[in-house]
Amino acid sequence: MQYSISDLEQLSGVHSHTIRIWEQRYNALIPHRTAGNTRYYDDQHLVRLLNIVSINQQGLKISQICKLSEEAIHELIEEDIENTISPDQQYEYYISSLLKHGMSYNEDKFSEVLSTCIDKFEMAVSYQYIIYPLLVRLGLMWRKESICAAQEHFLTNIIRRKIEVAIDALPKPSSSNTWLLFLPEDEEHEMGLLYASYELRKRGQKVIYLGPRVPFDSVSQVFEINRIDHMLIFMVQVKLVSTAQQYIDQLSEKYPKVGLHIAGNQKLIENLNLQDNVTWLTSIEHFDTYIQS
Repeated sequence: MQYSISDLEQLSGVHSHTIRIWEQRYNALIPHRTAGNTRYYDDQHLVRLLNIVSINQQGLKISQICKLSEEAIHELIEEDIENTISPDQQYEYYISSLLKHGMSYNEDKFSEVLSTCIDKFEMAVSYQYIIYPLLVRLGLMWRKESICAAQEHFLTNIIRRKIEVAIDALPKPSSSNTWLLFLPEDEEHEMGLLYASYELRKRGQKVIYLGPRVPFDSVSQVFEINRIDHMLIFMVQVKLVSTAQQYIDQLSEKYPKVGLHIAGNQKLIENLNLQDNVTWLTSIEHFDTYIQS
């Protein structure tokens, strides 16, 4: 895929002028050039930039990171992958089994193992200790280029279907408390949002689920015909803090009487100034505790 420098800015959360400085000072990226001398970037550039940002957030200077070979960067990512290994051997067995069957596109085996997890541990434990760690590991493997987009889509689509089946099996809501769940227009990774929908419905809450990539103006149409008590959004993508801040402020100010809840990218959200009606749900445990109360 082909990207402009402004595309990289939106996808990495690094300002365009900062990317140019990193290119000029440290050879962080070497862009391609069109016949008209316009710079452009490809998927490998994007992955390298995301790796640089991630390693920098762990404390290593940009100048040091850019001197590293691709092999050295992959070794650092491998350390992150090792940190996703569960200390519980039982959970790790299921994570590894799902990864093995998913990488080989074995839908029957993947589905069988996932169903066994859900039957044995129930959905909440399965998601927290098996599915979510698996998704984190997949993201790291993509950055290391040891998994392709097709494999990731294959895995996540089966997981999505399992969660949707679990949602369909739940009883009708017993509460008039209504939650509106959606992702902003630039967000497409909905697994966390889908699981949140399951947990809310399991506790008798009414849920209006809009899914990913919802235009801002579309949200107001829901409010025109529904009484909404809470909104929940996820911000998973790396993006500029100023962009995320503007979006949250707009939602908060437009719906001041609605509880706005945000989850997702910790490195992003911890840098936001959240208004009184905005709650940052920092973890699955925090979310569970909040909705139980």
